[in-house]
Amino acid sequence: MPADPSDARLTSAMLVGVLMRRCAAAGGFATVLVKGDAVSGVILLQALENGREQGLFERVPDYAGGYRLTRCGPDPEKGAEAMAQYLARRRGSDPDLWVIELDIADAERFAAETIC
Repeated sequence: MPADPSDARLTSAMLVGVLMRRCAAAGGFATVLVKGDAVSGVILLQALENGREQGLFERVPDYAGGYRLTRCGPDPEKGAEAMAQYLARRRGSDPDLWVIELDIADAERFAAETIC
């Protein structure tokens, strides 16, 4: 437990759970493609809109002490194989990584408002 309660932060599992419930409540679809470390696993979001790939985003700390989403991985135009290869490389170097598929309108904005 942190000495100062303001230093406490939500676990990765909690953030993923909130994102999935909020997405379902808004009429979207979210699923865990790869389950990572429940406490501190990095969260990657595979953003879709009506089944169309919009890109891959990673939740990263910012300089203000909060978090933001940053685009990572291959361009969606390169196809599913390029995405699968990228995710395999990331999982190889970070087995604690979460990968969440999020299919909702303006998925990047929606996720940023929810978990950042």
